[in-house]
Amino acid sequence: MSNQDTVNNINLTIDGIPVAVPRGTTLLEAAKKANITIPILCEHPGLNRRAICRLCVVEADGGSKLLAACANTVWEGANIVTNNQRLFMVRKTIIELILANHPQDCLSCVRSKNCELQTLAVSFGLFASSFGNEAKKNTPIIESDTLVRDMDKCVKCNRCVEACQEVQTIRAINTSHRSYDYEITTAYKQTLNDTPCVFCGGCAAVCPVGAIYGHDQTAAVWKALGDSSVKTIAQVTPALVSALEQEFGAVTMGKVISAIKLLGFDKVYDALITVNAISAEIGSEVQSRKGKLPVISGCTGGISRFIKHSYPDLEGNLTASKNLREMFSTSFKAGFAKEAGTDVSKVTSVSFVSCIAQKYSVKQDKTDFAISAAELVRMIKMAGIVITALPEAQFDAANFDLPKAGAAKNKIVHGYAQAREVMEEIRSGKCDAEWVEVMGCPAGKGCRKD
Repeated sequence: MSNQDTVNNINLTIDGIPVAVPRGTTLLEAAKKANITIPILCEHPGLNRRAICRLCVVEADGGSKLLAACANTVWEGANIVTNNQRLFMVRKTIIELILANHPQDCLSCVRSKNCELQTLAVSFGLFASSFGNEAKKNTPIIESDTLVRDMDKCVKCNRCVEACQEVQTIRAINTSHRSYDYEITTAYKQTLNDTPCVFCGGCAAVCPVGAIYGHDQTAAVWKALGDSSVKTIAQVTPALVSALEQEFGAVTMGKVISAIKLLGFDKVYDALITVNAISAEIGSEVQSRKGKLPVISGCTGGISRFIKHSYPDLEGNLTASKNLREMFSTSFKAGFAKEAGTDVSKVTSVSFVSCIAQKYSVKQDKTDFAISAAELVRMIKMAGIVITALPEAQFDAANFDLPKAGAAKNKIVHGYAQAREVMEEIRSGKCDAEWVEVMGCPAGKGCRKD
């Protein structure tokens, strides 16, 4: 540690442990450095401090006032207490009040065993609320076969609101009313499809409970796999492997291919082939276009919603080419059907992806599905497959016609906040790229596996 670092450090004591941290560090971050865990529900890496749940309150310098550890920064000589009987009872009461308005269907909830509220309740020995239960029982809303909103489970942490409004700048989700009637909703309670929502999945990625999550399509996939008259083909993205490692440990692409084959799929293809075909197709499109450059594309169908809602004057720049899922469900499906000597209507295509945003498609096709890593995990477990014990397998060869020519000077944009900056550059004529590709997730971030 340099002398300058020592000068800028703040010295304090947390639960009797001396801690030295840089000026501006929150009490919550300082406690983590001392390996002290303070419970919290509203905090999330990459989002601003909110101090909404109040679970992280601590005592400071022997005073009676409780401070939110996530929103207060350290000061010289502070004496912080993070755990005593008083703080335990405060936190326990807060959790009980949340549980009193939360559905008690943990066993059937998609976030069971991966729910931050459930984890907190168990850690405090709470299996029911002493305040009873007054949870509402409305039917979850399925939005464009991509997201499910079960707002009865919302704990009003505001994570999704910030992810939508500040991180992605889409502003499809907002807050409404006050006090007991306070809720997270859309303007005039519209469906997400009627808002500027681009179905990026950023809201689901930060939700601590099962209030917003990806729509599970595994039932339809199982049905196709069980139909002997239907052929099933799959493509796998490289990012899927790292997502599966979170659940199974050391997993290779070869083992993932073996697992998918054991599930009953006839062919498993490398999604990079699809990516290369898209690049070639857009390259050819750029070369054949007269004016209206750069061409704008996206990793999902959400890009067309983004342009139509926010930059309608740039609709003419949208690519006529397909995205990853659409290319696979058309060109690959047709190519395989011809190769197998079967009707294309008897072929079901499944894209195994790491990001739930890939579920959204402008053109809804009932024989085309996108399965997230969490869904694949459930399928593998249901089939009783021990993926780590499987042999290595290879991708099947795509021996059919795909776009192979065309190149363009492209610019990759991460997240819709950055996309807005580039769209303004295009409007002002300052963008010199021939092709702008918008990736839905901000740089360095990605949607969680479910």
